[in-house]
Amino acid sequence: MAPATSAEILQRFENLNVWRRGDVRAPHKPLLVLLAFGLFVRDIRVIPFVEYGSSLTDLLREFGPQRQTYYPELPFLHLRSDHVWQVAIHGTRDELVLRVHLTKTQLRELNATGRFPDDVQQCFDEDPRRIATVARLLLDRHFPESVHRDILDATGLSLDVSVPATQRRDPMFRGQVLTAYQYRCALCDLDVRIGNMSVGLEAAHIKWHQAHGPDVVANGVALCCMHHKLFDLGAFTLGDDRRVLVSDAAYGSSRQFDEILLRHHGRQMNAPVHAEDHPSGDFIVWHRAQVFKGRARPI
Repeated sequence: MAPATSAEILQRFENLNVWRRGDVRAPHKPLLVLLAFGLFVRDIRVIPFVEYGSSLTDLLREFGPQRQTYYPELPFLHLRSDHVWQVAIHGTRDELVLRVHLTKTQLRELNATGRFPDDVQQCFDEDPRRIATVARLLLDRHFPESVHRDILDATGLSLDVSVPATQRRDPMFRGQVLTAYQYRCALCDLDVRIGNMSVGLEAAHIKWHQAHGPDVVANGVALCCMHHKLFDLGAFTLGDDRRVLVSDAAYGSSRQFDEILLRHHGRQMNAPVHAEDHPSGDFIVWHRAQVFKGRARPI
């Protein structure tokens, strides 16, 4: 049999056999593929279930429909039927005998690992842009655009796969920053949750990732999506001792502008619990010089 062409391999992903019952959502396989892509671009080619099963559970909980129990073992096993995934016992290259009812505990005890087959890996190694093509397809087909960025951040995947591995995002950054700030916006204290899922809260880089800012908590601030956007556009920055400085170039209708932004001017931004996680002065200096617009209003 002739080896599959790249077009045929990409067609496998486009034709993922996603479980369907009416209009019930089942994004399990797409989320596993996106998680595996995020690891693949960081040169993690073999994925132990014992290590990453909980990551898949978190993705299902945050971006899938609500369930009393989540079953990461199902996509881990069933994705094999689409010929884009293999599951083996750790330490061997032998395909695990097809058993659809293996439990999470059994997969852990077997030290089961998942990986893309050799022809799929070769397809992506030959042209990493194909990863971005498939990722966009899965995001567009299974999720609203409003959560695409959140999914990419959660899986550590960048659609700009031409970025060197040393410059790719750390998927742990968001969780570490939000944990340090106790899942509250450092400006407005927003803390909205749906079940265990925090909504509208993001990990903002002080010195941008695009400017080689590192994925460390001292270069991060937990901000709601509104204040994150304003921070990245330079409407406010930080001064000494985490004082919020609002730009004189930022303005709006008095009541809403005061409520959203101006009332924070001159106030001390919330800080993480641990001193080593406080925003680093070097990163703040960069933000003031490279992002902040206009001049700071008088305090």
